[in-house]
Amino acid sequence: MLEQVFVVEYTVSHQMCDDCHRTEAKDYWRASVQVRQKAENKKTFYYLEQLILKHKVHENALGIKPVHGGLDFFYSTESNARKMVDFLSASLPCKYQHSKKLLSHDIHSNIYNYKFTYSVEIVPISKDSVVCLPKKLTQQLGGISPICLVYRVTNSVHLIDPATAQIAEVNSTIYWRYPFGSICNPKQLVEYVVMDIEPIMDKERKFFPGQGTISNRHVLSDIWVVKASELGMNDNTIHTRTHLGHVLKPGDSVMGYNLEDSNVNDANFEKIDRSNIPDVLLVKKHYGDRSFRRRQRMWKLKRLAEGDTAFDSEANDFHEFLDDLEEDPALRQNINIYKDKTKQIPVDTNDKYDETMPQVTLEEMLDDLVIDDVEMEDTL
Repeated sequence: MLEQVFVVEYTVSHQMCDDCHRTEAKDYWRASVQVRQKAENKKTFYYLEQLILKHKVHENALGIKPVHGGLDFFYSTESNARKMVDFLSASLPCKYQHSKKLLSHDIHSNIYNYKFTYSVEIVPISKDSVVCLPKKLTQQLGGISPICLVYRVTNSVHLIDPATAQIAEVNSTIYWRYPFGSICNPKQLVEYVVMDIEPIMDKERKFFPGQGTISNRHVLSDIWVVKASELGMNDNTIHTRTHLGHVLKPGDSVMGYNLEDSNVNDANFEKIDRSNIPDVLLVKKHYGDRSFRRRQRMWKLKRLAEGDTAFDSEANDFHEFLDDLEEDPALRQNINIYKDKTKQIPVDTNDKYDETMPQVTLEEMLDDLVIDDVEMEDTL
């Protein structure tokens, strides 16, 4: 046996696992979800934002990046990204495409390293828009008029025909089979003043076999209006039919579209007989000064990133979304509304208050949970 004494030198070679290596290289995400909508306003995105906050779908996201026309969500695993896509498909009418990019490949262990991307496209339709439906779709929806108003967008596009109060729902599958676009958007709304209104009795309506569902929440009425800008200068009243007979009375202001003077570039619209197109299509009641409504609003919504989202550049759209929540109780059922502690209930005010103005009731508001470190220290 041979024994020998010698010096052994060890060299420490630092290595990192794949996850740590991606962290050091600032390469965190492995899957992304790109949400886009080609619409004139951001109301649908505001609704989606509130759904995400309520169901806490964003908690697994590594980051949320606002981009033009939508949002990008980044995840560490493909499964988390897939959960977000499933949530979007269940919440809004949309479609998606899936792609992957090869980053590296180990030929010895046959391991592939991919980055996955889901591209989600939401239907380009928003609330209070006017759409023109294809003929095949109108037949499938119970003979509804081609010109309809979008009165709500949730997991389906909810339509109503103002001339008959007939309603229909278009889900994601039907929409992408018979796609259609908006011919008028909320930025084109014109204020009108109601001169006279007469409800239409059921015996005066025209019904036909196979007709779709008639709304029970709306009252079909004949209405005569004048443009607010021409009031007192032009006595030429405009007659039309509206589904808003339950909220309008003579002297009220109402927002609508002037279809007679609109320049519409739509293939489906050009196929309609001109006699079947109304001169004016009324959308919703106008409750006066919007700044007064903001001051009277005793509630608030949480945001994904307060003051740092693409939504802040569209402040007017956001306030219109808040108005929609006040006017539509069914829409705010899926949203968490919180008390705004910075607002005090006014005792005396010189502002003229409209008792018919819709409001969010106190029972619908939640208390915002705020953990104050100072108060916590005092209790210890």
